Amino acid sequence: MQFDVDLARIADPYARAVTIGLLNVVEEMRAEVRTLREENQRLRDENNRLKGEQGKPEILAHVPAARAANHSSERERWEPRQPGTPRKGSKRSRLTINREQVVRLDPATLPPDAVRKGFADVVVQDVLFCADTIRFHKEQWYARSTRMTYLAPLPAGYEGQFGPGVKSLALALYYGGQMSEAKIGEVFEDVGVIISAGQLSNLLIKGQEQWHAEAEAIYRAGLASSPWQHCDDTPTRVAGRNEHCHVIGNPLYTVYHTTPGKDRLSVLDVLRNRQARTFRLNAEALGYLDQVALAKWIREGLAVALRVERLAERDLDEAALDVLLTTHVPGIGPQQRKWILDATAVAAYHAQLEFPVVQVLVCDDAPQFTWLTQQLALCWVHDGRHYKKLEPSVAAFRTLLEDFRRAYWAYYRQLLGYRQHPTPAERRRLAARFDELFATTTGYAALDERIAKTRAKRDCLLLVLEHPELPLHNNPAELAARARVRKRDVSFGPRTDDGLRAWDTFATVAATAAKLGVSLSHYFQDRLSGTAQLSSLASLITLRAPDLHLADSWNSS
Repeated sequence: MQFDVDLARIADPYARAVTIGLLNVVEEMRAEVRTLREENQRLRDENNRLKGEQGKPEILAHVPAARAANHSSERERWEPRQPGTPRKGSKRSRLTINREQVVRLDPATLPPDAVRKGFADVVVQDVLFCADTIRFHKEQWYARSTRMTYLAPLPAGYEGQFGPGVKSLALALYYGGQMSEAKIGEVFEDVGVIISAGQLSNLLIKGQEQWHAEAEAIYRAGLASSPWQHCDDTPTRVAGRNEHCHVIGNPLYTVYHTTPGKDRLSVLDVLRNRQARTFRLNAEALGYLDQVALAKWIREGLAVALRVERLAERDLDEAALDVLLTTHVPGIGPQQRKWILDATAVAAYHAQLEFPVVQVLVCDDAPQFTWLTQQLALCWVHDGRHYKKLEPSVAAFRTLLEDFRRAYWAYYRQLLGYRQHPTPAERRRLAARFDELFATTTGYAALDERIAKTRAKRDCLLLVLEHPELPLHNNPAELAARARVRKRDVSFGPRTDDGLRAWDTFATVAATAAKLGVSLSHYFQDRLSGTAQLSSLASLITLRAPDLHLADSWNSS
């Protein structure tokens, strides 16, 4: 049911204001009814489940695509290709010719007057996929002086029952191609490679220290390549438990870390690459605690502890910090303890020198991301989705919403233009335009409330004016998290610690290789065969970072 009311035809200002107020009440009540209906259905489903029955089946209604709920902002953000922008290169130019073959005609099939005119070249792509089972004759020698037999070693990569081809293809299909172990086993069996499910599982998760070290090198090089990083997380399952997969990255790399939680300390564990947690009570930590509702006596006790224990330059583990709190601020509650742990852990992270410290996170406005870095750059697309979720019933309100959303995305495109050609004058103009646009009062209460929430995030949304290298959205991290979701759909989740670490490691290698334009299967083959002709991914990150100018504004300040 929709209401078409022409507010402009109400001449009396008081009557118009009353009408707008009543229509806002209608909108609020309709939104509340939708929420209550959804909650009521969830409670019914849970009640039926507890009684051993089933809830309402999730059968999607036949809704035309144009009317289906769609909170994507791709249409609003889409920009036509600018004149002068290079088009995608031809496929032919990217091909490497592996062999050449002459194809001839039988002269008997030609007319008598046919004349040979050379050759017409045609390029055809094909792939060879077959088993290559090798019997190695290992030379052996015996020395009577040592009473030992000496055997010739196998070539690099041929340890065990399978060579580097099988190992690299299994890794590429499982982690790059998102195939299940069962299907990979079927592919191998189809070409004559006999491998059991247990052996295949071991190839994918056991003995991967080389690759774990590679993933750590990627992360270290990636963090050092820019002062800002994308960040996001997604739920995942580990041995039947609910955990969280965190994604960190920039245009050169992507790293995956899975942790039991998604709170501030868990995100900090990820930024510290799972190093042991440390805590530091110093002036920075006390400054963070000034932002929360911590009792005055607790603040004073912590200040005394800082002065008496001389803790400003010393890190503590969690047990030592608990002793300190028991001594100086006994009787604090769990929430107060959590705030203190968060603040002191962040202070220790900023003080440490073992691992690059992130200065800006590009993320959504989840509370666990605050405090961790000097500044936050919030995602404009994430903020814009909230406007698309508004569903006014009043025609006048729909018009107001559509008009504001057009202005919103027009401003977004101006920010994109600023990133390409930043100037001090344009920076001042865009800052003033933000204040003007998000001071708008429309009369549609839900929209005005949403505008006020965007206005409150001004500094985080406009950090790009200070650092034009910063992206305006967090889509790369969200897409990287979606890759884990697809993997989870195919393979459910790892069941062991080795499996979990392998999932994170190889997802890191696969995603980083894709960003760097490196063939994943060739990279696996190169490393597993011991040839090492390809540059490491970490070295490529370091080599290419200067060309992307990811930190110019920081370097010039």
